Amino acid sequence: MRIFSGLQPTGRKHLGNHIGAVRGYVEGQDRGDPAIYCIVDLHAITVAYDPNQLRSYLYDTAAMLLASGLDSARCILFRQSDVHEHTELCWLLASVTAHGDLNRMHQFKDKAVQQRELVSAGLFLYPVLQAADVLAYRAEEVPVGDDQRQHVELMRDIAIRFNATYGDVLTVPEHRIPKVGARIMDLQDPTKKMSTTASEERGLIYVDDEEKAILKKIKSAVTDSGSEVRRGEGKDGIANLIDIYAVTRGVTPEDVEREFDGQQYGAFKGAVAEAVGDYLRPVRERYAELRPDEAALESVLQQGAERARAIASETLRDVRAAMGVGAP
Repeated sequence: MRIFSGLQPTGRKHLGNHIGAVRGYVEGQDRGDPAIYCIVDLHAITVAYDPNQLRSYLYDTAAMLLASGLDSARCILFRQSDVHEHTELCWLLASVTAHGDLNRMHQFKDKAVQQRELVSAGLFLYPVLQAADVLAYRAEEVPVGDDQRQHVELMRDIAIRFNATYGDVLTVPEHRIPKVGARIMDLQDPTKKMSTTASEERGLIYVDDEEKAILKKIKSAVTDSGSEVRRGEGKDGIANLIDIYAVTRGVTPEDVEREFDGQQYGAFKGAVAEAVGDYLRPVRERYAELRPDEAALESVLQQGAERARAIASETLRDVRAAMGVGAP
């Protein structure tokens, strides 16, 4: 089973990133043959960003992934822009990608609204590059959060259309979405997902937040006028906290509802804050040890890029041959 997934280096990582993606990466590195994880800096430049911060954010992300349990001896971890096969394959796959499909991408519509000065062609082609990221490695499984479901469906369509046109070259991947915690929501607006770029500070729990900050944010999380710790219509905030507690304690949402039956929101929020603090503490402490040594982080990324390039170059060779591109 070959596994691939990517994570953007867009600042400090939050609890939604960790629950929705990173914990799946750690679990997957022992199932993958290999498990391949990419920090997608080329995706990060499709919206407004600070060039001076991009590399710093990239090292932040690499350190956080390693602190969370990724082992460069058991998986491949690399920087997207170090493997040029991604960008060439993106262009080749664009020839079998329907313009109408890209127009229907929810993330393009959402992010385009936020880009007041320039809606870039790069943002429009983002899903094609994402497809190239995965298809370059003939990955069979793509661990993602629920918000990426539409993009995985598109990359499947691209692979199927390519194979129908040029022969059976690409592997059609399947998504792997966690059953609980696939979409952690903003603590201040539980109708939208937790996001580094779209959430306010109070709505986010960062992986490196101190425990006092975690307690304060969860205590002030928006809930509802009721008092029962259970999921249901109009209880988005409590449902979100139930999911967070379930994941961080390794239980089911039903277990959480039974455990807190008859208790008030205040006691429940305190328990959630404690669970999140326990869950993130070892990651935060290990991150503090790893992050200062950028040379070591760079070494991990470069070694990973060499291993990734060996796989991606074979796929690109086969794609070019099937399409009649380049010398025979």
